[in-house]
This record gives sequence, structure tokens and C-alpha cells, in this order.
Amino acid sequence: MADRRLSVVLRQAAPIPLDVDFTCDEGEVLAIFGPSGSGKTTILRSIAGLYRPAHAVVRSGTAAWSDTGGRIFEPPHRRAVGFVFQEYALFPHLTAAGNVITALGHRPRGERRSRAADLLTAVHLSEHAGRRPHELSGGERQRVALARALAREPAVLLLDEPFAAVDRAVRRRLQDEIDALRRTLDVPLVLVTHDFEDVLRLATHLLILDGGRMLARGALSDLMSRPDLPWLRDAVGMGSVFDAIVSRRDRQRGLVELRFDGGVLLAPDRALDEGTAVRVRIPAREVILATSEPPGLSLHNAWPGTVSALHADAQADHVTVQIAVGRTLLLAEVTRDAVTRLRIEPGARLHALVKSMSIDVVG
Repeated sequence: MADRRLSVVLRQAAPIPLDVDFTCDEGEVLAIFGPSGSGKTTILRSIAGLYRPAHAVVRSGTAAWSDTGGRIFEPPHRRAVGFVFQEYALFPHLTAAGNVITALGHRPRGERRSRAADLLTAVHLSEHAGRRPHELSGGERQRVALARALAREPAVLLLDEPFAAVDRAVRRRLQDEIDALRRTLDVPLVLVTHDFEDVLRLATHLLILDGGRMLARGALSDLMSRPDLPWLRDAVGMGSVFDAIVSRRDRQRGLVELRFDGGVLLAPDRALDEGTAVRVRIPAREVILATSEPPGLSLHNAWPGTVSALHADAQADHVTVQIAVGRTLLLAEVTRDAVTRLRIEPGARLHALVKSMSIDVVG
């Protein structure tokens, strides 16, 4: 199979500051997360060839799409990019099927209509193929835009704030559909968002952007367990994110048992089937540290672990502690007094205590 790794280096001082350097492999979902005006959309437009930074190297596998040093610039129509714009950018005079067909010019004319029908079926819109954009809901227009992006048979799929124009319930359904769809695609997917729920539900990797500058990047679980990123505390709150599997439901107790790399945790039952893969987030403020497992508490989760790092922010009155529970890294925010009293330092053995109700489970 051809290499489809997306490699991007973008740098310029003005008019839009940029300083980013990242890769995204097949099957990965890289979320570019940051506040409005931080340059997120400009990065996507640079990948697609819709914007030309002062310095750019953009490669899809071995194909060079941009290389300012080598004076290479492939125009947008020569790049195998599927782009879902925030405003959808659908042709208002065409039906849903017609909008998808416009992206199938590389296919023989006789195949285009049937291929468009297949793509609309894939995004659950086959019954609305004959409707025009104004006859569709926001979520339905977004799915037409996604089908059109897939029609190009892209080597890279770019999503620019894909859920910004829909309400929370529709957002959840679209997230589920895109997550299911991306598992069938063997291409890099780059998602721009300022909503951390999108990151939590879809991303495998995360790039944190502020003012056009890359603050950090890496696997989502690794980045979210770092204690030295105060930007995250201000933006979404510090908290660990990791994957788990539903191992058992206890309907009588109203709990679900999840297995993760650190052992077993109990969370409120969310009617998840056994064997379901889920993502777990534990806010750092909800983790209590103890020198031993205390008896007689209402909480269900108490794991032995080893302190692996501490970070004291000079501007804050607390310390962020990273504790290894098996192969999973948790974060806890504690007072400076607690650090002194419990003698918290790298290598110290402690218990991490977490209430079941404090655990966010996304399935």
C-alpha cells in the first residue's frame, strides 16, 4: 500500500503568524485545538493549496504538494484532499446527489451517479438524494459535504469545525458517524476544532495551537497526562484521557466495569455493551492522593501507583502531580501543603482515589 503519511511544516511571521511542524499517519485523527483566531483554518487551507505561506513543506507520502525551497506548488485540484468546510460550501442549485457528483470528475461519466448514491448511503442520506441544501437540516448538509469530500477518494481528509453549526444532539450523532466512517478509511484525518468534546470523542493525536504557534503535539493520552501544560488547565481543565474496554455491566448497582492499562475502574452505567471500546477522562481536580487506601469511603476507585512527575506553576497555588497507575498516567491537582505533608516526590508510592461520578466515559 502506498505511504499516505501527511507531513506539514509551515512558517511565516505575517500577515498570519505560523510556526507548526507535524505529521499524521493513515488511520490517525489529528485534532488541531485552540482558540478562535489562532490559525487553525489557515493550516488546513495551506494543506489544501488554498493558501500559500511564506515557507511551506507539505507532503502526502512521497508526493510533494508544497515546497517553497524547491519552488513546488501543486494547485488545489491536483491535491488528493477531501475538505469539509465549516460553512459546508454546497452548491445551492444542486441536489445532494448533484453536489456529490461534482466531485467525481475523475470517474467515468457512467459511474458517477451510482457512486454518488453509494456515498450518500454511507452517510445515511440516501433518502434525501434529490433534495437541495435549503431543504436539508444543518446536520444533513454537513453529511452531504462529507460525502462530497469522500468522493474525491482523498489521500487526506480535512474537517474544519465540522459541528459548529449544529446543536449538541446532532453534534453527537455526527461525531459517531464520522468516528465509524474514519475507521473504514485508511487516510490521515485532520480535524480543526475549538470544542474539546470533539477532541475527546474523535482524536487519536492532538496539536495545541495558540497565536499560530504550536505549543505541544503528540498522542492524545500522552499529551493530556502531561503536568506541565498550564494552557490546557485554562482552556479545558487538566485531566487524563485514556482508552478502556467495557468488561461487565452491573445493572443492580448501576455501575459499569471498565478495564484499562492500570487495572479496573467503576463508572456509572451508560447502557454500554460488554466489549465496547470507550474513552475515559478523569479531571485532575477529582483525583485524591493518599498514602494508603482508606476504609469506609463511598468512592469505588482506589488504585496504587507511583509518582512519576510534579509541576508547580508559579502563578497557581497548587501542584499538578503525575502518577503512574500500571501503564496509565493520571494527573492530580493538590495543594502545596499536601505535597509537603504526604512527602509527594518522584518515586513515592501513593493511592489515587476517584469517585465513579467524576469519571467521564465516551462510548
